[in-house]
Amino acid sequence: MSWRFLSCAALFITCLLTANTIAAKLIVVGGVVLTAGIVIFPISYVVGDVLTEVWGYAAARRVIWLGFACNTLMVAAIWLGGQLPAAPFWKGDLAYEEILGHTPRIVAASFVAYLVGEFANSFVLAKLKLATRGRWLWMRTIGSTVVGQALDSGVFVTLAFAGTVPAGVLVQIVGGQWVFKVLYEAAATPLTYAAVAWLKAREGVDVYDSDTDFNPVRL
Repeated sequence: MSWRFLSCAALFITCLLTANTIAAKLIVVGGVVLTAGIVIFPISYVVGDVLTEVWGYAAARRVIWLGFACNTLMVAAIWLGGQLPAAPFWKGDLAYEEILGHTPRIVAASFVAYLVGEFANSFVLAKLKLATRGRWLWMRTIGSTVVGQALDSGVFVTLAFAGTVPAGVLVQIVGGQWVFKVLYEAAATPLTYAAVAWLKAREGVDVYDSDTDFNPVRL
């Protein structure tokens, strides 16, 4: 594996873990309530697009699972840290639990949504590359994000909040996050083009997944 591939994988996982950590804060953008993770999580989709476009679905699949494993380790470490007895003079125990002690339901929802969304994004991008013979990268990256982010937002919000907020509010949250993430991807298109062109030239690879097994559980 080249240092360029490892750098992309590291950036992908860093964005994922950072987004999940800061997601405890709720923000308002244009009247829409979002998690603070929105400022960086869409970057993982941009990097995921680059991984699939340059190195192919199989390579992206390994990075997606590696990200899942790292996220699981982080959640386990945070939980364990919360179970350890605090020093008598430390006053931040309640704040630690409030900010980092995500409920099991939300954690499970984020795990499922991540896998569904990322694999859908990579799958659609790889298939569109074959269908378009490698043309119209902008259409393929935005199109795959439309599908992947719709599934990610829909699965997460439904699993995490169904039954706790009105259905209309759920739809608004899903729609708001989806629109924001797609616009984020569209705005990043010039950067995606530049990164893909540079990596293909330096790596000397441009994988087409014509014979790839798209089973997501294979490594």
